[in-house]
Amino acid sequence: MKIQQIEQFRIIGLAIRTTNENGQSAQDIPALWKRFMEEDIISSIPSRVNDSLYCLYTDYEKDHTRPYTTILGCKVHNLDVIPAGLVGRVFEADSYVLYTASGHIHQGIVINEWVKIWNSDLPRAYHVDFEVYGEKAQDMENAMVDIFVSVR
Repeated sequence: MKIQQIEQFRIIGLAIRTTNENGQSAQDIPALWKRFMEEDIISSIPSRVNDSLYCLYTDYEKDHTRPYTTILGCKVHNLDVIPAGLVGRVFEADSYVLYTASGHIHQGIVINEWVKIWNSDLPRAYHVDFEVYGEKAQDMENAMVDIFVSVR
């Protein structure tokens, strides 16, 4: 297990409070993605660092079995302008372990990687965990999605 430091960063995006209990997140998170894409939210996010999408999991009530907040958005240079209906958050520097989900993006590669993480003995911190959908995720059939998990 290789631990890496990630410096403080800022995100602007859509947010929803959800839980993995009773499969609720399996409904909420795809609906969040659908809205983000259909409403072209990315084009309304000012001061984007790049066009990579970040799906973050934070504000954990306890751990991944309890409620948490999901934010889908972009890394930004500043939070000077946060469009109506979106949230802006600063996430402090933290220690992370990197996992990479690879394969066909629509065949559950990301959730399958999360199941492995949930079933591991990783000393999770439950600060903020996130997926990065960058250039490597653009080829739907051979996508690579980086998953950063905060650790103690």
